[in-house]
Amino acid sequence: MKLPRARSPRGLVRPAAALSAIALTAAALTTTVGASTASAATIKVGLGGYTDTRPAGTVGPSNSDGAPLTPKVTARMAGQAVPTNDWWSSLVFQRYAGNPYSENLYAHPFTFKAAAGGLEVGYPTNPTITPDGRQYDFTHTKDLTVGVAGLNAPDTKVDGWTDWTVTPQWTDGAHTFSATVGHGLPYVYAHATGGAAQITAAGTPTVFANQGNVLGITVGGHHYGLFAPTGTSWNVNGTVLSAALGAKDYYSVAVLPSAGDLALYRTYAYSFVTDTKVAWSYDAGSVTTSYTATTTAQEGSQTGTLLALYPHQWKASTDPLTALTYTSPRGQMKVRQGSGFSTTMKADAILPSLPDVGGQDRAALGAMVREVANAADPFMGASDTYWTGKALARLGQLVPIADQLGDTATRDKLLGLMKGRLQTWFAGTGSTVFAYDNVWKTLIGYPASYGSDGELNDHHFHYGYYIQAAATVARYDAAWAADSAWGGMVKLLAKDAANADRADTRFPWLRSFDPYAGHGWAAGHAAFAAGNNEESSSESLNFSAGLILYGSATGDTALRDLGTYLYTTESRAVEQYWFNADQSAFPAGFGHQTAGMVWGSGAAYSTWWTASPGMIHGINYLPITGGSLYLARRQDDIKANLAELKANNGGVFTDWRDLAWEFQALADPAAAKANWDAGKDGYTPEEGESKAHTYHWIYNLAALGTLDPATTSDQPTSAVFVNGGTRTHVAHNYSTTARAVHFSDGYTLTVPGRSTASERGSFQDGGSGGVPSPSPSPSPSPSSSPSPSPSPSVPPTSGSTFYLQPGGGLTTAYGTGATSSTIASAGGTNHDGTPYQPTVYELRNVNGTLRAGAATEFDLYLDAGSAVGLGQQVRISYDLTGNGSFDRVETYRYFATDPVTGWERYSATAGLASATGSLGNLANGTVRVEVWSAIGSAPAQLRTGATQAQGSASVLRIPFS
Repeated sequence: MKLPRARSPRGLVRPAAALSAIALTAAALTTTVGASTASAATIKVGLGGYTDTRPAGTVGPSNSDGAPLTPKVTARMAGQAVPTNDWWSSLVFQRYAGNPYSENLYAHPFTFKAAAGGLEVGYPTNPTITPDGRQYDFTHTKDLTVGVAGLNAPDTKVDGWTDWTVTPQWTDGAHTFSATVGHGLPYVYAHATGGAAQITAAGTPTVFANQGNVLGITVGGHHYGLFAPTGTSWNVNGTVLSAALGAKDYYSVAVLPSAGDLALYRTYAYSFVTDTKVAWSYDAGSVTTSYTATTTAQEGSQTGTLLALYPHQWKASTDPLTALTYTSPRGQMKVRQGSGFSTTMKADAILPSLPDVGGQDRAALGAMVREVANAADPFMGASDTYWTGKALARLGQLVPIADQLGDTATRDKLLGLMKGRLQTWFAGTGSTVFAYDNVWKTLIGYPASYGSDGELNDHHFHYGYYIQAAATVARYDAAWAADSAWGGMVKLLAKDAANADRADTRFPWLRSFDPYAGHGWAAGHAAFAAGNNEESSSESLNFSAGLILYGSATGDTALRDLGTYLYTTESRAVEQYWFNADQSAFPAGFGHQTAGMVWGSGAAYSTWWTASPGMIHGINYLPITGGSLYLARRQDDIKANLAELKANNGGVFTDWRDLAWEFQALADPAAAKANWDAGKDGYTPEEGESKAHTYHWIYNLAALGTLDPATTSDQPTSAVFVNGGTRTHVAHNYSTTARAVHFSDGYTLTVPGRSTASERGSFQDGGSGGVPSPSPSPSPSPSSSPSPSPSPSVPPTSGSTFYLQPGGGLTTAYGTGATSSTIASAGGTNHDGTPYQPTVYELRNVNGTLRAGAATEFDLYLDAGSAVGLGQQVRISYDLTGNGSFDRVETYRYFATDPVTGWERYSATAGLASATGSLGNLANGTVRVEVWSAIGSAPAQLRTGATQAQGSASVLRIPFS
């Protein structure tokens, strides 16, 4: 959540218009609640610390009237670290004095709201779109109220939670009721005492099945299954449905995709989900995440359940799914039968900074850097946590630039400014301080801003800037970042927003990140009719990137891997739910292809403080750093995003032009460079930016080209760029000794200790290309001298990289001359997922050992000429023993070619459409590639036989060594 943000000039600017369909209440930012009268103590953390009492005159968590709050939990949960900033936080954080139950809760596919008589349940399937087309909502509308007969509770308290579920409880002295609900759960698991199970429908229900203790009803056009204990029966009396539970205390309610699914849902109706857990691992450039639901049988012995996966999950999972689906504000959810599932995603590229390979005017760049460093107030008047963080980031982005220019004096001055300001905040004394709230188990920075104190908003946004700044300092001064020095406070800030240690009870687990939704939530209380929200997805990613960089800089691999999990997962969610990359998240009628804000109920083309298109788009770009490379994964989406920005902005970039240019440089660096050259003298930088950094970013990307997201490495801080036929491998090594970084395209780059190294060569997919020209960008500690240039290695002629050749061959060497193979037309019919007259490439008698965590990769260069509406698809099959039976078959989503002559790259980043079987070691096995037209009425061309010098070679990389 972002309340109105201060912009230059630094006055609060209220939103231009209220967001209709959302009950927006301005935060009482000026209300003060006296601090505790107890003497404040500084809790030492290394050389710094925090206070256990907030400064006088400041606020802690409070309601909209300014009254202090305690978490609304049962006695059993008292003293626990309560999750805030979640989809269900209005249950535990009573923002409004007159509502002791909850605001609307969005746990897709369900929606809920707590009331005196129990839990309202809905399944909205038709969005409401504002007349101006700027916002859509699948707003909670109750179909049922689930509870116990006679219940009239004075409030609702939380009686437990797991990674993606919550259990609210109602008591009124004579009755008790609890319900476990969560993301992806199509069931409500209820426990009731003191009366019969009672469900009240919003209208007279249609009963389509009556099996005694199992009832199928339709209400509001939605189908539900009601499951009472065996031996009981449901009684229907108008809109009230009840079942005497006798000695039992349980029942469940399921929302059904169709009335015909009642029998399947009955199978799992008594297998109650009692725990959920998310776990992740990072290895060899991939992030694997497991989602596990633990069940307890209320009767019988059934285990497992049904889980509805969001698009960012099912697109990254090879686990079998049913044909069942649900509607949600995020697009279609697909149902998995079992006790869990897993996803595998390529880790997104990240660098601490871009290497120095551009053609910028170094004298002019140096002058720009010194102008910022030597300013009378380099922090631009910043005093609160958010704006101090922005100022730290602005300075931090200039440190490696000064270092690359050899201006060590300016580099060290910038580092000194950053250290001084961080140490002031980390000292644990004075009015600029972090204070620990033992009631809400949170660390709040004072002076606070945008409700980071009274509402617990935005901690990941604010603290991400501090962690990023500390990572920059640690890159050059490892001693400063030691836990015994100032690093302990950095890690404490990380814990506040993303505590991944389940044994650490000082903070809730992953406060600011929703592991099932795949992204962060910004409001601490979620007290809106539209649920919780997140505006600046990019500042959430900035926090995760900070964890990767700080963990890498300090050797904390657990923190690094946590950051990699958060960064990679949220980038996929942002791609789908903010940028609508696959055109499947936003409903028809929503007049935009990007969202400034995502809500539990939907999304809006808006911000909290302005209707300016430049800022609506830019709030999901900033800050532009080496941690912004995730944005470059879908260059088509960047172009669509900027096209909409221009269309809504009179055909030009106006507000935050520097951010738009930097974003553009990730997909079209030449155009960005032209925009910079033409406009560099006539704009004001965004408050967290500088002209020096924007210049450096654009000019270096103009030389590097665009990101190759399909190529990963065994070093988290690395990336590969492509500019025409030239590939550039970049990696940063935080350790003190040189290390070899192995890229998935077969290239090895040796990076000196504490340095960034880059290699630029006219080779393709692992070939050495003659003698590439290494371009080291050393980033040594301030007291050291630049390291020697890295030496690229030349891979062997045999290996796991195979080039497609004319006539259907696969070879480990390039071809002898580029030709094209014709991909037959789809004939105007749909062949998505099923090969149709495929062009086949095959290699037999292949031996190889499966590499842990590795996955199939490919680059296929296609050209549809001027034909419109074509899409080509690939299936890759592995016969592990050569017996004629394929043990693993992977079908990828088809690639929609454009109607412009020229080769287009189709890669594994398109994602799996389906997969069957499992991989194992190859022993005289067979590898087969099939390419066909999934849609369209014209043939296409596939480039084959390309030589190393020609580039753009169609290639398959198999996950074997």
